[in-house]
Amino acid sequence: MSRTAAKLIGQFYSPEEVASTLVRWLNPRGHERLLDPSCGDGRFVKQHRNSVGIDVSLNSCLEARVRAPWARIFEADFFNWASDTTDRFECIAGNPPFIRYQNFNGSLRRQALQLSAIQGAKFSALTSSWAPFLVVATNLLKPGGRMAFVVPAEIGHATYSAPLLNFLVTNFERIVVVAIREKVFPELSEDTWLLYAEGRGGQAKCIELAVWDEFSPTTGPPRETKKISLASLRRHGMRLRKFILPDEVLEYYAHLSESGRVVHFGSLARIGIGYVTGANDFFHLKPSDAERLGIPKSLLKVAVRKGEQLPSRSVDKAVVKAWIDKDEPVLLLDLSGTAYLPRAVKAYLNSDAGNKARQTYKCRNREPWYVVPDVSRPDAFLTYMSWKKPSLVVNAAKCVCSNSVHAVRLRRHVKMDDLLVAWNHPLSNLSKEIEGHPLGGGLLKLEPGEAGRILLVTDTHAKDRFDYELLERGVTIARSWRHCA
Repeated sequence: MSRTAAKLIGQFYSPEEVASTLVRWLNPRGHERLLDPSCGDGRFVKQHRNSVGIDVSLNSCLEARVRAPWARIFEADFFNWASDTTDRFECIAGNPPFIRYQNFNGSLRRQALQLSAIQGAKFSALTSSWAPFLVVATNLLKPGGRMAFVVPAEIGHATYSAPLLNFLVTNFERIVVVAIREKVFPELSEDTWLLYAEGRGGQAKCIELAVWDEFSPTTGPPRETKKISLASLRRHGMRLRKFILPDEVLEYYAHLSESGRVVHFGSLARIGIGYVTGANDFFHLKPSDAERLGIPKSLLKVAVRKGEQLPSRSVDKAVVKAWIDKDEPVLLLDLSGTAYLPRAVKAYLNSDAGNKARQTYKCRNREPWYVVPDVSRPDAFLTYMSWKKPSLVVNAAKCVCSNSVHAVRLRRHVKMDDLLVAWNHPLSNLSKEIEGHPLGGGLLKLEPGEAGRILLVTDTHAKDRFDYELLERGVTIARSWRHCA
């Protein structure tokens, strides 16, 4: 199978030592049956003589039968198979398919979400495949049963991980999550962790977190773990990733957040996404093209179209002039509030490019199709995908911005200079790492809600009142976990 095809169905085989380790954690006795619900080429079912494997790929099933001739292998979609089977198992192990929500759609997603909801886990449509996969697999365990899975590191921070973790703690006596800093799959941008659950039918009082620098084979699930109470986990928004930081860093961060010396970014500014055109190349023009087409300057606004455009501190007139002199496509065709369309604009809208643009999803679902909504001039721009740290850039030239950056609008009586000083404080840098989440490839991503939770120091002149060494240590550790040196 090609890499592209494998990615579409979320198929990436676990290293042999990972498969053997997870099965050892389960320690299935001879009479106990082991299920791998996405068996691939049979690396998990190979580990136990009384095994059953399911896979949607015929070629994978054939490989699994060669690797583990004693196993019963079914070529089937797991969700369909799980709906029909009456079999129940003592153990389940595997590496669930990781299909992001953009490709996890149609009847397959509807069925997966419906089956999960029946079991008590309600996921949104923005859920990747592996989470409902685990819920449905749980239903195939006998009382007292146990399971072990390779899972994406998203279990530590994704919004849809909250209903999954809530489901797990109400269905198992013990839950162990192993966070691994070094990549288990070096060829993938996605980090992976390990999940172990035992005592199906019980309820856990905490989630145990083991923090490893790299994967190491063991004979049983780790016992040296942090025990995170459910109350503490819920207080942190069900985000396990925060707890990979040393306890002293987390405790100091919690102390500062409750000290009255800090505020949340969201209390000083409104953070939102910029406009969505639906057809960026059509609505953003080069100055030379706008002049050639005869588009009136009054209908054009200088735009920050991409985060890469942003300088380090301020978008001012000199920066805009440089964009224009380079003939970059930074002029947004903004027809909002325009009662009369000039002939040149009509000609552009009816051109081949215009006819193509109006067929895009966003354009054909708004009226009129050529009016881009939510065009405004924020006070500042915030990069939402960053390497070292997110940048807060002043909008001195009063540009507009697309949804490639966040638009920041100051609340009344907030001064931009004070905000910029607070933004670059070491506590803010740590807070960005804690409240944001890794995107892969070393990038840190900040959704508007996450950005709103960033802590900012109200009195930046009180330099002797902070443990800067501890704050910087936390930042260094957090960045190492998203592979940002």
